[in-house]
Amino acid sequence: MAITFSNIEELKDFANKERRKGRKIVFTNGCFDIIHAGHIDYLEKAKSFGDILIVGVNSDTSIRKIKGDKRPIVPEQYRVRVLEGLKAIDGIIIFNEETPLNIIKALKPDILVKGADWPLEKIVGREYAKQVERIQFSYDISTSKIIEKILKIYGCKQI
Repeated sequence: MAITFSNIEELKDFANKERRKGRKIVFTNGCFDIIHAGHIDYLEKAKSFGDILIVGVNSDTSIRKIKGDKRPIVPEQYRVRVLEGLKAIDGIIIFNEETPLNIIKALKPDILVKGADWPLEKIVGREYAKQVERIQFSYDISTSKIIEKILKIYGCKQI
């Protein structure tokens, strides 16, 4: 089960201990609002780039700033609980900002991972990582598409 860190200092201590054991630290982030096959595939691929996968999770406040007042669908404590149970993830940290820049600056991951839909120049924190990897999506699914499908089934225009 993944460890959920309450602050950046705890995360840094954990990462430094793992580095002293010769392990590569991988970092990625996201909202992970309604977990689906695309998330699982992405996280498994992210983990394959190193030994320890740390996931930054947007807080409810952060998601509202980015996606509006009707999101997230699933509150952060439940989203984190689901992520804690995924074998690909070793550590989780919640962040309130719109981006995980402060975490990336502090962590200085060996590998920073984002989806291939992100152009390299727009990947936040890339200059603080030794390497940046972009992952192609294997599934045509997203939380937004799931919400749209539910709304269509029930004849609604919006939540």
